[in-house]
Amino acid sequence: MGTGTQLGRVRGLGAAKSGTHHWWLQRVTALSNFALLVWFVVSLVRLPVLDHPTVTAWIQQPLTAVPLLLLIASVFWHLRLGVQVLIEDYVTNEGTKVLSLLALGFFALALGFTAAFCVLKIAFGAV
Repeated sequence: MGTGTQLGRVRGLGAAKSGTHHWWLQRVTALSNFALLVWFVVSLVRLPVLDHPTVTAWIQQPLTAVPLLLLIASVFWHLRLGVQVLIEDYVTNEGTKVLSLLALGFFALALGFTAAFCVLKIAFGAV
């Protein structure tokens, strides 16, 4: 017989086996956010001045643009994971829940792509 309570076996219920994956993704993105944010702050502090020409020249370097893109991806993925848990836990109406999750996915994707586009535009010298 499988694991779980007798009542759970009778109802056909058991562990969904998807919560640990989501939990690990949140921890991995939190760790990558921390590491990349430390890099970001240290890099900004090391710049001589924080005016527009200096910062755009800094972003145009490949060793800056790539970690910035990784930071953007990690932050927006982490945002989506965290808010998804809040929606799943606290929104009770199924229609509202589905609509909220779709809006969250679109919002995170749109803002993430917008931020990445801005970094790429600067990195390729279009500004």
